[in-house]
Amino acid sequence: MEKTEELQKKKHIVVEYFEAIVIALILAFFIREVFVQAYKIPSGSMKDTLLIGDHLLVSKMSYGIKIPNELPFTRTKLFDDIRFFSSIPERFDIIVFKYPEDPSRDFIKRTIGLPGETVEVKNQVVYINGKAIDDSAFVKHIEPPLPLMYSFPRDNFGPVTVPEGHVFMMGDNRENSQDSRYWGFLDVNMIKGKAIILYWSWDDEDSSVRWGRIGNLIH
Repeated sequence: MEKTEELQKKKHIVVEYFEAIVIALILAFFIREVFVQAYKIPSGSMKDTLLIGDHLLVSKMSYGIKIPNELPFTRTKLFDDIRFFSSIPERFDIIVFKYPEDPSRDFIKRTIGLPGETVEVKNQVVYINGKAIDDSAFVKHIEPPLPLMYSFPRDNFGPVTVPEGHVFMMGDNRENSQDSRYWGFLDVNMIKGKAIILYWSWDDEDSSVRWGRIGNLIH
């Protein structure tokens, strides 16, 4: 009798642990899909604003509330995207989005052109509706190892008019960024969220933590 009761207690504990794990996974999925998501910087296209090895949090409610529509921890969609209270990013917002040419990949760039605006690049200077913008606070100009591969339309582009429901994206590391100059406008429905804060930063070259970057707001 005692063995039976002990066995039942063990089964009950196993069931409780299983339920707790399932609930935790569901909550993690819900938080990730609706509120906030972690993202790691894989390239230098946003240098020096964001460095390779930076880990950041992305607010998924900055431009509307998206209804979760993918199977947990997969890219399999159950139905089309549905977003309530949808809004357009502001100029210079740094956002994470699905890469238009391969939606399974996430990109991060800075918002430059808004719907209805005319964007042009002349000799590496960006013009919006014919006026040069002041992006000196965050833009970096470094020639890549093979500059001829990127010279067009890198330094001189447009003019083009941003369609409704789209934005024009550019990397801060202007001569080393595959952005809207190469693959076109970004549909706002492909936006995942706004980058808000760095919570970790690891330098692979020095095998060290960049302590001074942790906790920095992203702007």
